[in-house]
Amino acid sequence: MAAVAPEASQFDTHPYDAKMSELLGADGKDFFTSYDEVHDSFDAMGLQENLLRGIYAYGFEKPSAIQQRGIVPFSKGLDVIQQAQSGTGKTATFCSGILQQLDYGLLDCQALVLAPTRELAQQIEKVTRALGDYLGVKVHACVGGTSVREDQRILSSGVHVVVGTPGRVFDMLRRQSLRCDYIKMFVLDEADEMLSRGFKDQIYDIFQLLPPKIQVGVFSATMPPEALDITRKFLNKPVRILVKRDEKEDWKLETLCDLYETLAITQSVIFVNTRRKVDWLTDKMRSRDHTVSATHGDMDQNTRDIIMREFRSGSSRVLITTDLLARGIDVQQVSLVINYDLPTQPENYLHRIGRSGRFGRKGVAINFVTKDDDRTLYDIQKFYNVVIEELPANVADLL
Repeated sequence: MAAVAPEASQFDTHPYDAKMSELLGADGKDFFTSYDEVHDSFDAMGLQENLLRGIYAYGFEKPSAIQQRGIVPFSKGLDVIQQAQSGTGKTATFCSGILQQLDYGLLDCQALVLAPTRELAQQIEKVTRALGDYLGVKVHACVGGTSVREDQRILSSGVHVVVGTPGRVFDMLRRQSLRCDYIKMFVLDEADEMLSRGFKDQIYDIFQLLPPKIQVGVFSATMPPEALDITRKFLNKPVRILVKRDEKEDWKLETLCDLYETLAITQSVIFVNTRRKVDWLTDKMRSRDHTVSATHGDMDQNTRDIIMREFRSGSSRVLITTDLLARGIDVQQVSLVINYDLPTQPENYLHRIGRSGRFGRKGVAINFVTKDDDRTLYDIQKFYNVVIEELPANVADLL
C-alpha cells in the first residue's frame, strides 16, 4: 500500500548556507559560484540525441529539481557541488553529465564514480548502463566481495566508466588494473555518507593517483566540515547547486506520526535508506515523545543485540533500521512494515516486507511515496508483478 505525497516546491534559502560561509572563512563566497540556470525539459539541455533516447526510454519525462539545475553545468565540464537528499534524482544527474562527455571511440576509463556501499555502486552502474543504452557505453562496478580476477579481466577488456566502493577501486588503481591516464571525470556520490564510514583517507589516496586536470563532482545530502574540506582541496571554481530538504520529507514525518498509534498496537519495523536517516528519524520521533528503537551498521554488535532483544521481547514496539539489517530481523510477531524510504533496488523490497506476517499470519506493508519515487514504485510493481494499492483509511482494521 502506498501513501502518496502532495507536490511541494523545492527551492528556498538553505540552512547550511550560513554554516558553510562560517566554515570556509571570509573567502568562502569566492570559492563557490552559484548556478541559477534552470532547464524545464531534457530537450532544452543540449544533450546528444542518443542520450535523450536513453533518458526517455528509462522512463523519465520531466527533469526533477536537481536535474533541471545540475545536468547542464556538469555536462559542460564544470566542477560541481550538488547538495540534495537521496531520491531526488542525483544519480541520473551525474550519469547524464558523464554520458554526454565520454569519447565512445576510446575504450578506456574516462569517468570514475565512488559510492559508499556496494548496493549504491551497483545501482549507479545500472542507471548509467540504462541511460547510455543507445550510446553503447561500457560500465563496470568494482566493489568488495566480488572476484578480483574477474574485475581485472573486465577492466583489461576496456570500459568507459568505472563505479565502485573506495576500497576495491583503490586496490584496482594500485595494481594498475584500472589505468587512470584517460580519466577526466571523478564523482563522489553521497560524500557525507562515505566520510562517516571512514573512507576519507582512501578517497584522498585515489585522488592523488588521478590526472591533475580532472573534473570533479561532489554529491551529498549534507555538508559536514570534512566534505567541505574535500571540496576545498579537489575542486576548482566549483558551481554549487542546492535543493533544500523538501516539504515532502516533512509530509512523510507527519504521516508517520499520525500512524504512530497504529504502529504501537502491534510491532512494526520502519525502513529508511541510510544510517544517517535512521539517526535523523529516531531523533525526530523521540522529540515528539514517540518511543522508538533504532539499529544500523555503525552500532557495535553488542548494542545491536541488546536492541533486538528488547524488540523481540516486545518491550520496544517500533524499530527504525536500514536494509543492511533487513535479512537479520526475524521477529515473528511483526505485522507491519513501513518503507519510509522506498528501497533503491526492487529485490530489497521483498527482503524488507518478507519480515511481516510470518508463519501464515497476515502482514501489512505501507510505502511512503513522493512524486520523485514514481519510477521506483513502478520498478517494484513490475519486478514482482503486483499492484501496490493506495492506503485505505481503516489501516488499523487490517492488522
